[in-house]
Amino acid sequence: MIIVPIKEGDNVEKALKKLKRKFEKTGVIKELRERQKFTKPSVIARERRLKAIYVQQLRNEAEGNAM
Repeated sequence: MIIVPIKEGDNVEKALKKLKRKFEKTGVIKELRERQKFTKPSVIARERRLKAIYVQQLRNEAEGNAM
């Protein structure tokens, strides 16, 4: 449960903004979207592998630029 404490005289819009930010950080919306459709385990593994390759390339480029 997400709780946003509000002080006396605080703006409601500010509290809503805090609530939305906390809600987004928990990843509830992302999980709901992922659960709307079934993704094959092979597709998930392929996406992870491609992401790992991409991140490794970025690190190699950053390492090469640092020298």
